[in-house]
Amino acid sequence: MINKKKKTAMYIGMTLITVLVVFPFLWMLMLSFKTNGEIMGNPLALPESLSFDNYTNALHTLNYPRLYFNTFFICVISVVVEVIITFLSAFVIARMEFRRTKVKKLLYAFLIMGLSVSPFILLFPVYRINVLLHLTGKLALIFPYIATSISFNTLLLVGYLKSLPKEIDEAAIIDGCSIWDLMIRVILPMTKPVIATIVIFNVLYIWNEFPFASVMLRDVSDYTLSMGASFFKGTYTVDYGGIVASSVMIIIPELIFYGIFQKNIVDGMTAGAVKG
Repeated sequence: MINKKKKTAMYIGMTLITVLVVFPFLWMLMLSFKTNGEIMGNPLALPESLSFDNYTNALHTLNYPRLYFNTFFICVISVVVEVIITFLSAFVIARMEFRRTKVKKLLYAFLIMGLSVSPFILLFPVYRINVLLHLTGKLALIFPYIATSISFNTLLLVGYLKSLPKEIDEAAIIDGCSIWDLMIRVILPMTKPVIATIVIFNVLYIWNEFPFASVMLRDVSDYTLSMGASFFKGTYTVDYGGIVASSVMIIIPELIFYGIFQKNIVDGMTAGAVKG
């Protein structure tokens, strides 16, 4: 049992952490109602009046339907392809027997090795590969997003699949299941918590990703939401109010999405960490 003093200290600690996490968003929300002069003059003060001019300006400056469509399209295609690839590779590593166990270990180590490499170090090599393969527009982002997600997805899926009893496979094969039936009809439904976690994390990453988008995208019609803030920065001036207002409109759908699927994230991370 936790005594009263420890419980009080835990509540105080959780409150402080919550305030530290929530404060930047509340501050940004407050700044979105201030003029550029107020933001530069006294950024910590409350706005003198509740003005929606920054939001109006952002809506007139940016083509939000197009930005949302581009981001949503890239998210859906990237996540679907990477989930298919990593589920199949994770199933092979976790559930199938190799004649040489070293081959399995090397394959797993190769896939996990990507976690030690920052994807932003690969910006120039990936850009050169896109130029070599004549990949432009949305495809220039989709393939890098798929490649950079494989290590994290493999880590979660392999850990979870290894935790499932081997007797499940044996019973299914005795009942006449083929390998494909075993994967799709038996194992895949069991991996829903981990797959949900993978989908959520990758959607949030793609939604916020800026370095790859800023390098790979050249046509304004292909821009994603993360590129929207760049429209408010000119050669000699910066519209800080427009940047903050556009950022708020980009973040709010993320917060709603994360709030709805928060339970899936906790369940999936717990399930994926059962066994390595």
